[in-house]
Amino acid sequence: MSASEGVLEGSGTSVSSEGVALTVLAALSVSHLLNDAMQSLITAVYPVLKVKYALDFTQIGLITFTFQATASLLQPVVGLATDRRPRPFSLAWGMVFTLVGLLALAAADGFPAILASAALVGMGSSIFHPEASRVARLASGGRHGFAQSLFQVGGNAGSALGPLLAAFVVVRWGQASIAWCSIAALAAMVLLIAVGRWYAGRLSTAGAGARPASRARRADVSRARVAASIGILLVLVFSKYFYLASLSSYYTFYLIEHFGTSIGAAQLYLFVFLGAVAAGTLAGGPIGDRIGFKAVIWASILGVLPFTLALPYANLFWTVVLTVPIGVVLASAFSAIIVYAQELLPSRVGTVAGLFFGFAFGMGGLGAAVLGVLADRTSIEFVYQVCSFLPLAGLLTGFLPSLDRRGVPPTGPTAAARAS
Repeated sequence: MSASEGVLEGSGTSVSSEGVALTVLAALSVSHLLNDAMQSLITAVYPVLKVKYALDFTQIGLITFTFQATASLLQPVVGLATDRRPRPFSLAWGMVFTLVGLLALAAADGFPAILASAALVGMGSSIFHPEASRVARLASGGRHGFAQSLFQVGGNAGSALGPLLAAFVVVRWGQASIAWCSIAALAAMVLLIAVGRWYAGRLSTAGAGARPASRARRADVSRARVAASIGILLVLVFSKYFYLASLSSYYTFYLIEHFGTSIGAAQLYLFVFLGAVAAGTLAGGPIGDRIGFKAVIWASILGVLPFTLALPYANLFWTVVLTVPIGVVLASAFSAIIVYAQELLPSRVGTVAGLFFGFAFGMGGLGAAVLGVLADRTSIEFVYQVCSFLPLAGLLTGFLPSLDRRGVPPTGPTAAARAS
């Protein structure tokens, strides 16, 4: 049993403790909002940086790759380390890297400096996500899907705010105005210090701070089946984040080049898509708590295929309309995938979170880099025609075992024990 699971056994024992858990979940969600708003600002200001520094699409893709790869490589390591010994205040320390990265981006005077800034923001992300996901599960009272969705919806809402900050602040006041956005990092640090104190108190009460994580898995699923299932889930994450990379990194360019929209209008249309992603993220976890996470994964990956196939051939109006169901349906997958994987490996919560968040970031970065090269060699329109087939990977969901996790787990004295 991991240290955090030892804490779970003593949580949720009264109405007041459940209220504190909801407060912690809200603080994590808001911190995630602030964290991802700052991160999405990087991709949102690409049109500004492209014009100012005469960047091509390959260089744009390399910026995303640098940020995403840094987060991808470090997150599994952070997750494994915190499984062995939780570090409650690492969340606030991770935000320091994001703060420094944004300040560096505001002062960057060329492509190498932009890459270095993106790497610092990626380091902050790698520290934040695995441990924050663990604390969200700790504060869930057994409603793991709900907690994971509430945590992640903050991040998606923050990602949606990035284009608005770019449209109304950076486009108007220039690259240096990015420094003002770093105030969000200071606000997040205040919240995360409070969360760290709560977490440290739980660890102290349980006396579990130094206990290493076990290698336990679900007794009803063989080791080989667990390994194969994790592999399938990673393929599904690949398809999801490669497709999302095509929209988060190149959607504004597609709108500008294909339909002749202004930079400001393109940022607003990107906000519509990212807002839909936030809505889908909030829905996926609670629905999975009720009907099972495998069913949500089925619907969210494969169900988006008709919309992605139609997108490259739609006019401007229908392009904007189609991105709404694409965002809602596709985004509902990730919370379900994370919780499903954690159910397969219940004593490796941090490692699973680090692996999947890290892989998601890595695939997003690799996707941005590969699609940037493809766009330079062909066209931005061709990129969307190719990516429209990625959701076919959802057919692999049929090979996942059914874990029969249905219904919302009860709250109260026994809920946390049943969740461990």
